Amino acid sequence: MSMRNLLYCLPILFATFMVQAQAEYKAHQDGWMVNLDKAYEESKRTGKPIMANFTGSDWCGWCKKLSAAVFNKDEFKTWASENVVLLELDYPRRFKVPSDIKKQNADLQQAFKVRGFPTIWVFDLDKDENNRYSINAMGKTGYKGTVREFTTDINDMIARSKRS
Repeated sequence: MSMRNLLYCLPILFATFMVQAQAEYKAHQDGWMVNLDKAYEESKRTGKPIMANFTGSDWCGWCKKLSAAVFNKDEFKTWASENVVLLELDYPRRFKVPSDIKKQNADLQQAFKVRGFPTIWVFDLDKDENNRYSINAMGKTGYKGTVREFTTDINDMIARSKRS
């Protein structure tokens, strides 16, 4: 292939890669919301707290283990649908997330002072008249090796919050 032909092909290859990356990003969600505003609306509608998973889905070994051991299990999916609104805040290295989601995730990482992955926060949100959120944090956790360990930890956070 000549250099000239290669130059013509590069934009096509790049566009194909970006479409694949975006499709990979959307396919990765499997029941998890990625937009805080939508998670807030669902939380207010259902009365369930938000469970945010701060993850490096394509590079973080412990994040991948948590997904395989807990999040991808039917037992967890059933528990989650009854107890929490799922929000994934992803910080991938091999594919891009939409710029508005990337900014949202960076802002939330700073607000929650997340320094490592995976970090899972459970919280409620309120919105003031200027559409600014205030966070009522219930607690945080990290890797747990089984669905039972993980959901027990989250259930305890929610129960403590209801008592106070």
